[in-house]
Amino acid sequence: MYPERRACIQIAGACVSLGMNSSIDRKHLSQNAARQNGLVASSSQARSIRRRLLERVAVADQTHLTLGFDDGEWQPFTPGIRLKVLRERDGVMSYLLRLEPGARLPPHRHPSDEECVVLEGVLQVGTGIEVHAGGYHVAHQGALHATISSQLGATIFLRGAVPEAHHVLD
Repeated sequence: MYPERRACIQIAGACVSLGMNSSIDRKHLSQNAARQNGLVASSSQARSIRRRLLERVAVADQTHLTLGFDDGEWQPFTPGIRLKVLRERDGVMSYLLRLEPGARLPPHRHPSDEECVVLEGVLQVGTGIEVHAGGYHVAHQGALHATISSQLGATIFLRGAVPEAHHVLD
């Protein structure tokens, strides 16, 4: 009739030869044999293995940027305000501004949305808005931004268009 077919299944590093006939699905048999011999992980074991593998891949990724508190240079921006660039790419800048007590940034426009998080101190936006440490403020594209100031000093994180002199309406 039909010649006997044989398959080899790896179990614990050894090849186990099995007789096969045409009605048996070899893949199914291999999976069952592996399961019976503890070679197939349960779904929770598989998730754990995947999590550990992805963690190793993430740790090995050298494309991340991390700056420590003392990394980078503070540059003069306007009187009483210093700027520290964290990252600039495609016309978008992430940076810190440090306002000395009483410092003021004149009214200006934003060519794109600008997000601000106050890291320390209190920031005044115009005469009606105070943003305290941990607070968030966004200035939308094209909007006129009122004077930014701080009576006691503040450090803020900003992300938006690279600031340019012609944005200031002074």
